[in-house]
Amino acid sequence: MFGLGKLLYVVVLVINGIAVLSEDRFLNRIGWGSTTTTNNGNGIQNQFNQFQTGLDNNEGSIKTKLINLISAVRTLMRIPLIAVNIAIILYEIILG
Repeated sequence: MFGLGKLLYVVVLVINGIAVLSEDRFLNRIGWGSTTTTNNGNGIQNQFNQFQTGLDNNEGSIKTKLINLISAVRTLMRIPLIAVNIAIILYEIILG
């Protein structure tokens, strides 16, 4: 059945998936990188800065929050994820 242990595994796997996303190979291609540029009528602007200033209100709010979440997970959670993954692997090896 579904328990807290399985929920922990799902959360760790999702955070692992977010942490390993490559900004150069994947995020910039879909326009979710922090350095993605766009060319509007005013010239080339940093799309991330455009969202921060509120020039693109129709999708900027949620998209900006998701970009910030991905960036925060990639920078802040890498070291703790190593420890959590090692603990889960050892738990699975020892207690199966």
